[in-house]
This record gives sequence, structure tokens and C-alpha cells, in this order.
Amino acid sequence: MELDGRPRPYRPIPEEDHKPGIACRAEAREPSRPVTDRDDPSGETALIQAIGATLPAALAVALSSFPLIGIVLILTSGHGRRNGLLFAAGRIAGLAVLAALGVVVFEGADEPDSPSAAVADRGRVFAGAALIVLGVRKWGKRLRKGDRVEEPGWMTSLDDATAGRALLLDVLLSAANPKSLVLTASAAASIIEAGAHGTDLAGAVVAFVLIGSCAVLGSVGTHLFGGRRAVSFLDGVRHFMTANSTVITVIVMLLLGTGVLGDGLTGLGR
Repeated sequence: MELDGRPRPYRPIPEEDHKPGIACRAEAREPSRPVTDRDDPSGETALIQAIGATLPAALAVALSSFPLIGIVLILTSGHGRRNGLLFAAGRIAGLAVLAALGVVVFEGADEPDSPSAAVADRGRVFAGAALIVLGVRKWGKRLRKGDRVEEPGWMTSLDDATAGRALLLDVLLSAANPKSLVLTASAAASIIEAGAHGTDLAGAVVAFVLIGSCAVLGSVGTHLFGGRRAVSFLDGVRHFMTANSTVITVIVMLLLGTGVLGDGLTGLGR
């Protein structure tokens, strides 16, 4: 740089004399943006984790032999469409009530040191052991080769079931079934432990109820839209479930019992 035609020597400015420049001021004036789900992944992640954690229990509830056999019997009887829809409504209502009660009971289980978490883990240990014992006992009482398969009395009574009875029956099969109680309670605890709250909690419960009712809902949909072929198909499903219900139930009980027991022991060991 020249001043009055004479060159002026360059002298560096000490670092302590530096002042915030234009870039710093521009950075300070940069408008802040709202926090989105990408910045805070806990919302969607909690919902996905909750649904994933409850998926095995929901599928086990869906494959329960009693509701599946019951809906097929109702659909292939008189007033099948009306009673089938009411049976499905009772299924959804029963599971929804059980899941809601479980969420209330295990509230606070997402804190590992909370009393609710300890109750959930001890309950899993008990429930898992009970499922394994019940599965072994049921396998011991299975029908042997050559034994005649007889349908229980409640199945034969469904041929002329009224609308009110169809609705009440699946509410009882969902809410008063010991296996459904255990599996739904375990699913409710898993939803809470996944950190789901508010709409995520409601979404996880709805997903569990719908997945747990998918076999019944699928049977109703098949009957409504499948035409005449649906009747023979559903009748074949009923005979298969009646003949193999023990094997299916035992496998589900042993697999889920082992998983629930392991989760409970893992939780108690934390």
C-alpha cells in the first residue's frame, strides 16, 4: 500500500486485535429453523421399535386356534355375514381393552430402575415359565394316532348363534383367554419400554390389535369377497385347525414362552 507516493511497510495485525467480521455477523444473523423429526429421531424410532417388539406376541394372538375356528364356524352358518362382522368387532374390542389396561399397569416401565419395570420383568419370567409348562402339558394330553377328533360343545353351538352371542363370544375369547392375557400384557410392557408416548403409544396399540386380529379379519374379508369358493376354503381351514390345533398351540407356547422368559431374565439382570 502506498501513501503520498511512498510505500508503507506491511505490519500484521495481532490476533488479539481481531474483531468479529462480516462472516461472523452473518452467521449470527442466520435464522434458526424448527426442530424436525430428522433432528429428533426418538418419535418415529420409538413407534417402529414398539411395533417390532410386539410383533411376535401379536402374531401368536392372531394364530390362536379358538377365535379362528370360531369365526369360520360363524361365517359358514346362517347369518354368517352379520355375525361374522360382529365377531370381528368383538375381537378388536377385547384386544383393545386388554392392551389399554396393560399400558396403564406398566406405565413408567421405560425407566429401568422404576417399580413398573421390575414388575414387568418379574411378570415376564412368570408368564414365560407358565407358557412353557402349559405347552408341555398340552403336548402330553394330545390326541394319539387313531383317536377320534371331536369338536367341543361351544363350537357346535355356533351354528345358530345370535348376533349378541357372536359379539360377546369373541370378546370373551380375547379378554378372558389366559394365553391372550399373557401375550397382550407382555406386548403392552414392550410398548412402554420402547419409549412410545402419546400418538406413538396409541399407534403401537392399534398396530398390535390389528395384527392380533388379522386372522379373524382376513376370514371375514375372504367370506365377503371370495364368493362360493370362500365357503369351501374356510371349511378346509376349520378342519385343518381342528385337527392340528394342539401342535400349533404347543409350538407357539414353547417359542413365545422361551422368548418372554429370556426377556424377563435379561431385564432382572440389568
